[in-house]
Amino acid sequence: MKKQSTAAEALERTQAESQTAHYVLRLYVAGVTPRSTRAIANLRAICDEYLPGRYELEVIDIYQQPQLVQQEEIIAAPTLVKKLPLPLRRLIGDLSDLEHVLVGLDLHPRAEPVTPPPPSG
Repeated sequence: MKKQSTAAEALERTQAESQTAHYVLRLYVAGVTPRSTRAIANLRAICDEYLPGRYELEVIDIYQQPQLVQQEEIIAAPTLVKKLPLPLRRLIGDLSDLEHVLVGLDLHPRAEPVTPPPPSG
């Protein structure tokens, strides 16, 4: 009989997979605005540090390719879409919150809940 995986084993497996997986990312921006420029720079810095040689990044200007806005159901820009590895994820904004981006890309473990020590006495 096969033993059930614990939550800790599942987390370890996810972390190991994220360290070797190839990422396919699409960043939808709205022209050459300061917010779009920041999102591109922030994402490239994150990818270079956390995914060196393991990512494809396509930057799409929604003004130049409006048909993709409907296909991908983009409701705001900038929007980052993580196509691979699954699950598909979307992050909206200039990607300046490093912790939020890392969690969204499954590159950073979520904080485990802190268990208070048993009451003494």
